[in-house]
Amino acid sequence: MHGIPEANHEADLAVYYDRHAPVRNTRALTPHRVECREWFIRLLKSEHRHSLLELGCGTGVEGVEFVRAGLHYTGVDLSPESVHLARSAGLDASVASGRDLPFASSVFSAAWTMSTLLHVPNSRIHDVVRELVRVTAPGAPIAVGLWSGEDDEVLNPEDLEEPRRFFSRRSDETVQRIFGEHGALEHFRTWPEGVGVESGPGAGQWNQHYQFLVLRTPLPN
Repeated sequence: MHGIPEANHEADLAVYYDRHAPVRNTRALTPHRVECREWFIRLLKSEHRHSLLELGCGTGVEGVEFVRAGLHYTGVDLSPESVHLARSAGLDASVASGRDLPFASSVFSAAWTMSTLLHVPNSRIHDVVRELVRVTAPGAPIAVGLWSGEDDEVLNPEDLEEPRRFFSRRSDETVQRIFGEHGALEHFRTWPEGVGVESGPGAGQWNQHYQFLVLRTPLPN
């Protein structure tokens, strides 16, 4: 892991996002991200899917839009303060880890997780993807968004206070291999990092783009 010990990244992330929750609650999403969400909502409606789990719901910025679209929404996040703000917006949200989701198997007809699984180290990523597949129905679409990298695991250089956020920055090939082990990849697209609101983490020190994919969970044999 390039010198980064197997620390309790989840506890560190909760501290960071608790601290920044009020600011993130006001942050607008990029046009690309909005386009992907609207496309995914159309996909769900075309398949008559009505329930959605969001892993890494944050303060509920996207959760509110899913509810407005008529979906039965459930969100989970590591940050208690973010969950508090999401609940204040009227959302069904709770504190939980993607490694151990507090839901029965096959209870959601879809899942959505943006800029969240990049915080999961390679040593744990398959555990989390298995959990997402477990709690979604067979044949369900799981939408995933990530910031790319050169298959390195680092602490974010733009985080000026400790603890800093952990990032596993994966290449397109690695992302497709990881998720392809858990179902069928039926959609994969990328777009370049922009500037301002279109820029990702890293304080300009990283060469990266955004990755958006849909994993279709396996059907029973």
